[in-house]
Amino acid sequence: MKFHQIFKAAFHEPKKMAAFRLLSIGKVFRYIFFFVALFTVISFIRYIALDTALFESTPELSEHGETVGWIIHPIAFILQLVISTFYIFVRVSIFAYAGILLLKIMKKRGEYRHMWRTSAIAMTVPILLTICLDFFPSWDTYSTWLTSGVHIAYIVAAAKYYPKLTK
Repeated sequence: MKFHQIFKAAFHEPKKMAAFRLLSIGKVFRYIFFFVALFTVISFIRYIALDTALFESTPELSEHGETVGWIIHPIAFILQLVISTFYIFVRVSIFAYAGILLLKIMKKRGEYRHMWRTSAIAMTVPILLTICLDFFPSWDTYSTWLTSGVHIAYIVAAAKYYPKLTK
């Protein structure tokens, strides 16, 4: 299955999202790392824009920026990559656990590894929403709750198509 097919299905095809539980873990990791890269690049661009404004605000900071020089940017990029990876993988793992609880409530059959893959694909819209809401500081307090609700909604929609629990 190609990236754009997974991406398109993640928006409005919960039946396919449930079927994605059978994808190889490598394919799911590649899909997640696309969003890690996107999240990191956008965060780094914003950092550079704010960094320039910060270092030019006072003469002391401007002098410090010249002293530190170019070394701060690669370190900042690597640090942002690590933080973005950690954030997205922890988020997917927590929501996969919530999905397992939902499967038990819905009397559906599924393992954590299946729900983890479904949660990873279901995070498409919440991550894009997080990126968009990051540009509006007034939404900062509500963005986590909003994106978490959207993520759970996508997981519930996909979990409806998991097989029923047999007795």
